[in-house]
Amino acid sequence: MLFDPITIRSITLANRVVMAPMTRSRAVEANTPNALMAEYYAQRASAGLIITEGVSPSPNGLGYARIPGLFNAAQVQGWRLVTDAVHAKGGKIVVQLMHTGRVTHVANLPAGAETISPTDVTLPGEMWTDAQGMQPHSPPRAMTEKDIATAVEEFAHAATLAIEAGFDGIELHAANGYLLEQFLNPHVNTRTDGYGGSAAARNRFVLEVVAAAVKAIGAERIGIRLSPYGVFNGTGEFADVDAQYQALVEQLSALGLLYVHLLDHSAMGAPAVPAKVKAALRSAFKGPFILAGGFDGATAEQALVENQADLIAFGRPFLSNPDLVARLRTHAALIEPDMRTFYTADAKGYTDYPFLG
Repeated sequence: MLFDPITIRSITLANRVVMAPMTRSRAVEANTPNALMAEYYAQRASAGLIITEGVSPSPNGLGYARIPGLFNAAQVQGWRLVTDAVHAKGGKIVVQLMHTGRVTHVANLPAGAETISPTDVTLPGEMWTDAQGMQPHSPPRAMTEKDIATAVEEFAHAATLAIEAGFDGIELHAANGYLLEQFLNPHVNTRTDGYGGSAAARNRFVLEVVAAAVKAIGAERIGIRLSPYGVFNGTGEFADVDAQYQALVEQLSALGLLYVHLLDHSAMGAPAVPAKVKAALRSAFKGPFILAGGFDGATAEQALVENQADLIAFGRPFLSNPDLVARLRTHAALIEPDMRTFYTADAKGYTDYPFLG
């Protein structure tokens, strides 16, 4: 099944292997995609679906060094290099829209941008800046309702630009402790207005972003990534997590989105998403369902056969195996990635991994 074609909504994919989104920090000039990035994604176009690294819909969301954006004309043109290259190889690609919220340092932001979040509580820990090395996260300003409305508009505008740039759709990153999940998770979202204090209120911002994007480009072009048991960036399990995500996914299902992408980070040390929760969310979403988290070829095939998902996403294996689909198909050995080059600025450890033969 893993290598069988599948149609999700109106997009036909060559197989059920998804390249998961992974930050690579190669947008070295003004957070704009470039020819090196186009080569990287084109090398991996044999995946049924590529989901790009996290891409900010706003200057405020460019929290990490050298991550790309999608909010101006130059970035649209840069991404057009990528989508043209992937489509020329027969691939399909969606852009993951990721606003980092409070996961940032101001040294990584362009002039005039600021650190914003549902809360004014600073995220513990440090992050890399090219200008100053490792630095503590910057204190955020708690978003007003006007700020929230602006952020919703920014996501919708980025969705429009994504289609202009040639993407087959978008994925909203509501996982890993970035802005969308900052609203979902009560460990971060301690608001007492209409955007916090209850499960429905915490879901509100995500649903408003989805609704605005649907209005902009249509539901069939919009996927979303969720990680209900994730612990990254100050999140973590909470009392009514299962019920909150069940309600959220039911509402997303009613909109007819392109897919739900469920991430289980247990392979990287986080608590596992219980099998019953995965099954409940799979049942709640009446559409294509992607599972991600620690899969190999055999476990991916098993998950598909057991109808746990329609597609399986692979992350780190795609970093160092641009021909991962061929390697999985032939049971060839996989190359281990060089972690020292994950977030560097050049081709080493990015586009120089070998293909079979």
